Amino acid sequence: MTEYLLLAVAAFFAGMLNTVAGGGTFLTFPALVYTGVPLVAANATSAVAVFPGYLGGAAGFRGEIRAFDRGRLLKATVATSVGGLVGSLLLLVSSNEAFAAVVPFLLALATLVFAFGDRLRNLMENHAAGAGATGHVGTIVVAVYGGYFNGGLGIMLLALFSLWGMRDLNQMNGLKNGLSFIVSAISVATFAAASLVAWPQAVVMMAAATIGGYLGAPVARALPAWMVRAGVITVGAAMSAAFFWRLVA
Repeated sequence: MTEYLLLAVAAFFAGMLNTVAGGGTFLTFPALVYTGVPLVAANATSAVAVFPGYLGGAAGFRGEIRAFDRGRLLKATVATSVGGLVGSLLLLVSSNEAFAAVVPFLLALATLVFAFGDRLRNLMENHAAGAGATGHVGTIVVAVYGGYFNGGLGIMLLALFSLWGMRDLNQMNGLKNGLSFIVSAISVATFAAASLVAWPQAVVMMAAATIGGYLGAPVARALPAWMVRAGVITVGAAMSAAFFWRLVA
């Protein structure tokens, strides 16, 4: 019962964090590993756990999503679907040992991209790439990452949107939750078909993440942008360090 309570609390705050800025899997994945779920199964279960939270978050930002250009939204949806499927299939052929070796680097990459996303954006002389082939390739690459390892997907998407030239943080959060939901839906179907999901833990975490995801939208609007960024970077850095320590210990 104590373990399930821990998982529920982690999922609630993960759903809220995913809505606010991304990085919720930094909480759910370590919580599952801590309670004894094998690494690959923990990653698959974590993806299932935060899956409905993305829908709740997208609903909270539905006005911002409606304001986004529909043509670009459709193209981004297709690119995200393709990448999410490829990434989730890659996880199916990964062993626990191989996944353990790559997780710290994926966490660190996500954190660094988010932390320095503004500087990367400033290096871009024009932001038209988001509407062209390069932008679609970037979306697919990020979705592959999200399908393989959901941790930090929101962070990667926010960094990608910055490179597109987007500035409205609320609209970026809404789009991030919508695309994250698509990646997660494909991942959930793939992992469930492969029997990778620890369903008792997943069901409890799904309920908690949904509530947290919906409640996260007003929190995101109320908090200053710098505070949101600082919180995500801190969580990402801490989880990266923890898994690097686990790798070398």
